Amino acid sequence: MSRRHILVVGNMGYVGPSVVAQLRASYPDARLSGADIGYFAHCLTGANVLPERALDYQHFIDIRRITPEALVGVDAIVNLAAISNDPMGHAYERATDEINFKAGIRLARLAKEAGVKSFVFASSCSVYGQADGAPRKETDPLNPLTAYARSKIDTEIELEKLGVPDFQVTALRFPTACGMSDRLRLDLVLNDFVAGALTAGRIEILSDGTPWRPLIDTRDMARGIDWALQRPRDGSRVFLSINVGRNENNYQVKDLAHAVARRLPGTETKINANAAPDKRSYQVDFSLYRELAPDHLPAYSLDDSVSALIAGLRRMTFSNTQFRDSDLIRLKVLNGLMTSGALNEKLEWSSPGAPLQRAVGE
Repeated sequence: MSRRHILVVGNMGYVGPSVVAQLRASYPDARLSGADIGYFAHCLTGANVLPERALDYQHFIDIRRITPEALVGVDAIVNLAAISNDPMGHAYERATDEINFKAGIRLARLAKEAGVKSFVFASSCSVYGQADGAPRKETDPLNPLTAYARSKIDTEIELEKLGVPDFQVTALRFPTACGMSDRLRLDLVLNDFVAGALTAGRIEILSDGTPWRPLIDTRDMARGIDWALQRPRDGSRVFLSINVGRNENNYQVKDLAHAVARRLPGTETKINANAAPDKRSYQVDFSLYRELAPDHLPAYSLDDSVSALIAGLRRMTFSNTQFRDSDLIRLKVLNGLMTSGALNEKLEWSSPGAPLQRAVGE
């Protein structure tokens, strides 16, 4: 009997290194492959070895160009590939729809035809948008406010139509990501606060600090993906959309700033009391995840994430007070690749040359 083959698409971003590490630990004998276009492959942050070293094979390929042949023998797919935040979605709205939604559904259909048994999609709690009142459950109304959020819920809607007993689909609605990574991003609220406190001794909150955000460490995102790959295949939930997190991990933005300041005494916290209301405010109910995945609940607290970020940035001897204009901001990376001519307006490589595939780890 051949060993299990898991393919992680979009593995060379912020979350991918944690996912690869988790899956290698959980499935030491499995064949693990990655597939990524490579926008951010060079954005390594303090990694001692290439994160993809834990893989058996790395495909360098656009999700829009994945072929049926690439899925032969694959048992499970994790789709992380996305233009992955609101500023990028606004700047590249057409590409966001093509990559996040259309290519993601095409991949799922190819996977089903190829006999893949499990498909895990990294969705987002941003589909709740502006949601006053009680924390939002999976069955509550949605209010996606951005191209990124719309791409996530559009994908969920189409994925639901594909789920059958032989092709189990799980859409994991993740909160705002945070924490250290071998490919760190600083365009995320907690990560930005830690970087600002470390480099300038100051945290600048662009809102009045009252908007609500649920948070999750990248390592706990990986644990959620691990659970989705092993959840029961009894036919009762051939498609499942689920909020992944803990109820205790809903925070107001000002609470995040104060948590960072406690770990870095002397940090000044500046709140913009006159800011216009931030419509992106929502709390999320994670009761269903607690019921279905009790052994995979988030294990890392807010303080754990802050501590890991501080340690990781210090290990990098990080001191750039202008980090918002650096390659640690994903939009800056894409804009730079566009300006240099490396990418075209569709966010395709302008001169891809011959298809590039490299074996990693064998």
